[in-house]
Parts: sequence; C-alpha cells; structure tokens
Amino acid sequence: MKPHPSSPCSSPRQRLRKGSGGPPSPRRLVVTIVSAALRRKGVLLIVPMIYAVATVGLLGLWDLESVRVGVAVFRRSPPGAVYRSPQVFKKLWASILADVNHSNALMTAWHSNSSQRWNHCISKSNSEAELPKSNGFLIIEANGGLNQQRLSICDAVAVAGLLNATLVIPMFHLNSVWRDSSKFGDIFDEEYFIKTLRNHVRVVKELPEDILQRFDNNTSNIINMRAKALSSKTYYLQKVLPKLLELGAVRIAPFSNRLALSVPSKVQRLRCLANYEALQFSEPIRGLAENMVSRMVKNSSHSGGKYVSIHLRFEEDMVAFSCCTYDGGIEEKHEMDKARERSWRGKFRRRGRIISPEANRIGGKCPLTPLEVGMMLRGMGFGNSTPIYVASGKIYNAEKYMAPLRQLFPLLETKETIASADELAPFKGHSSRLAALDYTVCLHSEVFVTTQGGNFPHFLTGHRRYLNRGHSKTIKPDKRSLVLSLDNPKIRWNKFKQNMLEMLHQSDSTGIALRKPNSSVYTFPIPDCMCQQEAET
Repeated sequence: MKPHPSSPCSSPRQRLRKGSGGPPSPRRLVVTIVSAALRRKGVLLIVPMIYAVATVGLLGLWDLESVRVGVAVFRRSPPGAVYRSPQVFKKLWASILADVNHSNALMTAWHSNSSQRWNHCISKSNSEAELPKSNGFLIIEANGGLNQQRLSICDAVAVAGLLNATLVIPMFHLNSVWRDSSKFGDIFDEEYFIKTLRNHVRVVKELPEDILQRFDNNTSNIINMRAKALSSKTYYLQKVLPKLLELGAVRIAPFSNRLALSVPSKVQRLRCLANYEALQFSEPIRGLAENMVSRMVKNSSHSGGKYVSIHLRFEEDMVAFSCCTYDGGIEEKHEMDKARERSWRGKFRRRGRIISPEANRIGGKCPLTPLEVGMMLRGMGFGNSTPIYVASGKIYNAEKYMAPLRQLFPLLETKETIASADELAPFKGHSSRLAALDYTVCLHSEVFVTTQGGNFPHFLTGHRRYLNRGHSKTIKPDKRSLVLSLDNPKIRWNKFKQNMLEMLHQSDSTGIALRKPNSSVYTFPIPDCMCQQEAET
C-alpha cells in the first residue's frame, strides 16, 4: 500500500508527480513510437522495443504505484523498499518445515573468549568513615517511561555526588503518553536504594521540614536551575553549586539526559553503582517477576532452562510514528493517520515535512513485525521447540500479526500467559510496573532480541553485559540487510539462513564492547563499571 500524495508519509517522488512534468505514461510512449515508426515505414523497429517492454513487465521489475485520471504510473521500487515478508514466508514455509538440521542456536549462539571476561568492580562500601557535610538538597523530577526514569535517577545520584549534595528521592512526572501515576516507591525499593548508596551519596525520602518552611512549604518555590541537555561537570560546579550553597536547596525539572555522557571516572562509577546495584524493583514487582522467570526456566527444561526473550515494538503508536507501511491497505492507512493525529497533533502535517515510507524501510527504521523476527530467528538456527518470551505493549492488530510468530515458535509466552490475571491485576494501568516485569524476564534470558531501539533495550543490553561477564548476549539485527533478504520472494532457504547466521555472528562479535567517549555507560558498562579478568593459563 502506497500512501496518498497528501499523506504526511508520502515520498518526495510521489509529490513531484502532482505536476505535469512527470515521466510520460507507457500508453503515450507506445503511441509516440508507433506514430514515428509508421511515418518512417520502419515497422520492424517496433518489434524489439515491444519485446523489451514485455520482458521488463514479465520480470516484475515495474510496480503499479497509483492511478491518476485513468493513466497508470509505473516506477521501479528500490530493493528492500516494499514490505514483502508475508510472500517470502509463504514461499519458504515448506523449506522451513523440512529443515531439521538447524544448529540449535539456543545452546551455541555465543562464543566466550577467556581473554575478554569482565567482573564487577564497583564497590558498595567506602573507605571513608563518613561523608563530608552536605552542601544542600538536590530535588529532581524524572519523566518518561520506566527506563527514562531510571536514567534520570542514576544521573541524579551522580550529580548529587559531584556536588556533595543530599538527594531527595526523585519525583515522577505524570507523563501524558505513559499516563502512569506510580511513585518511586511503587517501582523501586526505596530502603534498599538509600542503604546501598549511604556511603557514597546521602539520600532522603523527603525534604526536611525546616528547609521546606524556607520556601513556604511548597517545593515549586525552590529555584529551578533548568539545566540544558548533557550539561558538563563544569556547569554543575560553576552554576548549580553556588546556588545550592546560597539557598540550601535547588531543583532541576525536568531532569532527563541532563548530565554529559563523559564525566570523571569517580562520577561515572556513581552512575554504575546506582544503576546496577542500588536500583532494585519494589517487593511486589520483584516477587511476581521472579516467579515469571522461574516459570520460563521450568518450561525450558528441555533446553537446560534457557529461553529467548524478544522486545517487540509493534504497538500502534510505534507503527504510526515510524510512518512505515505494511500490508493492511487503506484500512491500515486510515488507522495510522488517526493514531498520528491523536498522539502528535499536526506534527506529521507540518508544511514542508516529507517522509518516505520506502526510504524508512530501506534505512532500517521500520519496526520489525512478529513474522520478520520469527523468520530471522529460524534462519539463525533456533528451532520450533525454542521457548520464547515476548515483551511488549499491546501489539497492533495482534490477531493477524502474532499468528505467524506462534506458527514458527509454538512455545511462546507473554506476561499475560506466564502470569495469571489475578497476579497481573495490581499492575494494570501502570505501564512502568508492567515494563519492570518484562525487564526482569528479559534480563535473565539466554538470548535477548532487540528490534527497534529505545531506552528499554539500551538499558537491558548494558545490564546483561554487567551480569554476563561483559557479553550482552543480545541479537541486534542489521535491519538494512534484513529487509533485502525479506524483499526477495525468489530467495532460497539456504541463502536466507546464511544471511541470518552472518547477522548472528555479528551480534556475537560485538557483544563485548568498550564504552566510547560519547556512548552511554548504561549500555556500555565496560570499563567504567567492570574490571577485566586475567586470562586463565
């Protein structure tokens, strides 16, 4: 399905065709050639041209793009530009069923290198008897979903340590998208957080009464420093610290990505300590999440308790925001237009904004469908007996799009199937708490598959590196290459498998990676949070 020229997702090429300067139609071209040939009595000249046009048509190199005033417009779609995965799946299904010589990738996906094993080396204790006198109180407001909140909390710990400030347990902003009213203590264990950090950063649950009275018992009266994104150590020491010393308390709201990625190692280690040690989910979340992991392990007894987790980003808002087109036709287009207008009023209709769904797909920016993820995993050697856990929100048109994934992997679970309705009832309507359940089950899987980016996979990849001696054990598909394999209905199963195995090898080889100066310690904990273990002799 191609979007209407007036759609915010229409391509530049489509919009240009509104004018009269577009390419001539095939009908007009044929009439011109015939007229010229007859005038010159060169009838034989027509024959090779007709043959060439017919050959191109039979080879399927030209696609019908649209019909305008009774005239068909043809053009060639670049490789990977069109969603043809269902056709490829249908063509390969018999070969997939017949392939019993898969590599059992669940047991052999990762190749450990003894010279690249890393251990934890951030200390929970401090050699100093006590912390120096506090310079004042730091109040921050975390926003976004679970892992954006997590980022804000850990950065706040680092800034508090840098300023020798006392951190007040962060407040959570009621986000208009996430609509989760949960407070810090509903998601994380406050007591454990304070206890783990006590020798490094002072943390209190509330602002003391005497300090609050200075501001008429209203935290909104406390000066908001409004730090810019990725502010440096120098900014906090030169701008924020003087106000902190002067007033006794400062506020930074919103506080998301407000600390530079590269900071001194002492400050970086505070980020590590907060993220990997101090932030523990609250007891209700932790209790159910541990039960869910145990059930996945039990259901995976035939594979040594190992299972694959997939973070599937194929919710309606993600599909709409991507401006990608699939195979839902006009109905899908209308649903996506409504979803874009509902969530991002006018953003995609701004004058001059041109978005090409085809370019998005070629560029690897389209959310993978459940079918595409399933085909990729089968191509990598994961057999149909592989236990799968899918972490996601509400899948768009789930009945249609989830069916092929269940066909490929019958042992598929979600939080709704691995936990009972009664167990999930206290978490309903709280997206961050539900995401925490998914996070925990994904964290302990043998293989984690990320499909679309975002804070969830970024944090999870780093956390898995921290737990798995430096290796993320994560499959991050090269979607630019993947769409080429999924665009070719003539591809053979052996060739498709070869392409997927190369992708798996790439994920394995990049599983252990050191943080670069402009990368996040939450995704790359080496070497700031971990120390290399000496190779065994």
